[in-house]
Amino acid sequence: MNIQGYLGIDAGTQGLSVIFTDEAMKILAHGEGSYEMVPGLAADCYEQAPGDWEQALTTAMAGLRQKLDASGITMEVQAIGISGQMHGEVLADELGRSLGPARLWCDSRNEGEGHELTERLGVKMPKRITSARWLWTIRNQPEKAARVAHITTPAGWIAFRLTGQWNLGIGDAAGMFPIDQATLNYDSRLLADFDAVVAATPHGKQLRPLRDLLPHVKRVGQDAGTLDGHGAALLGLPTGIPVAPAEGDQPAALAGSLIGAAGMVSMSFGTSVVANSVGDRAFQGISRAVDHFCAPDGKPINMVWLRNGTTAMNTVVEMFGRVNGTGRGDGFAAVMPQVLAAPTDCGGLLALPFMDDEPGLGVSRGGTACVIGLNDTSATPGNVAKAMLLATIFNLKLGSDELDRQGFPRTEIILSGGVTKTPALGQILADAFNTPVSILDGAAEGTAWGAALMAKYRRLSITGRSPEWSAFLAGHASGTPTRFTPRPAATAVYHQMEKRYRRLVALHGQLETAII
Repeated sequence: MNIQGYLGIDAGTQGLSVIFTDEAMKILAHGEGSYEMVPGLAADCYEQAPGDWEQALTTAMAGLRQKLDASGITMEVQAIGISGQMHGEVLADELGRSLGPARLWCDSRNEGEGHELTERLGVKMPKRITSARWLWTIRNQPEKAARVAHITTPAGWIAFRLTGQWNLGIGDAAGMFPIDQATLNYDSRLLADFDAVVAATPHGKQLRPLRDLLPHVKRVGQDAGTLDGHGAALLGLPTGIPVAPAEGDQPAALAGSLIGAAGMVSMSFGTSVVANSVGDRAFQGISRAVDHFCAPDGKPINMVWLRNGTTAMNTVVEMFGRVNGTGRGDGFAAVMPQVLAAPTDCGGLLALPFMDDEPGLGVSRGGTACVIGLNDTSATPGNVAKAMLLATIFNLKLGSDELDRQGFPRTEIILSGGVTKTPALGQILADAFNTPVSILDGAAEGTAWGAALMAKYRRLSITGRSPEWSAFLAGHASGTPTRFTPRPAATAVYHQMEKRYRRLVALHGQLETAII
């Protein structure tokens, strides 16, 4: 049985996955491949070999075909979408040959360059941004830098190996260098400023301008090439299949959550917390808590990231589980109902969840998680665990302060991540943020599905039948989302708790000093 549909590719930090969907975007089968970090590197250094991504892609495609064959399905791929880990640095020479392992988003060798560029350029340049990595390479590996003709990301590299063209989706491109919202291309003024910084380095004047090294910026639906001979052999597909602009995992995840309109916010609660807010204009100034990239259609995305996610709450739950002699699963089953039954104000408890440092909030030392206000009535598992969860939510609000001051819209929160295993916790989030919260059950999770959606949009664009991007995403909503509406009384209580929490966080520096 021949079925027309779309191929979605997602290259993550630990492995690669592929999916094939039908025209209605139902996932028919998937395949996986894995790879490792380059061994033997120093602490905080993380690299992977681009060739390993291609081998994983071959393995994943073989697994996909095996499952499709077992179902009697022959796929007719109409378009291909690609997603990959953002902020990596893949270097290639004039002939398109990789110049060694790629440095990944988690490699922190260029933290100093990030701070320096933020000060020199006057915009947020986090240490993860690819151009900060490139400045480090220029200074620390000048012989390699002299051979570089192209810089791209993991997703951009896979796209090049499939099409032979150096293109990149605007969201992933924004993770390489800031995008000008007026032109929806790299910021020309900032490129000149970056080149001036490079020119001041030894041999810097001999290097090509950064603009000549970066991939071409493409928005969702635009032409990013077609499958060439090498790509066709790699995937086992015919040449000429359209390839959508390759995107970063965060923009692809937004697509996979059907988030496209300004005011929609994606919040994922897990070991860390990420809140991606679709903006209606460019962010002004610099906030240590807010990073910036773009949605696949170019809309600005403001991202608040917390290192301290649900770890503190989970630790409390597991602690009570151990006390009761239960395992982790039983501990959650026993304690989470108590969290939901706990009073709105947690019996007067406040908590700090800093198991680790939190740079976006100016917390430089972890190991300072604590609970205050314990007495003979407030000291219950539900109160303590809920206080830890609220502390994380309040931290997210602290990180969002500048977005609120600049008047960015927040009309709906789409919640995902591990916390959704207890869906009713969405009510706490809705009350604390005074914003409706939805948990989707109709959209498939994962960036690979977002990549497949971008493939479908590319195909529609070729035929001239593509609607506006946010309308396209809205048209793929299915199922019955779980929705939570803010309750005014609870919102008022959380507002007062938040004011107390802010005063507590302001004292954190003294707490750090006390425990040194």
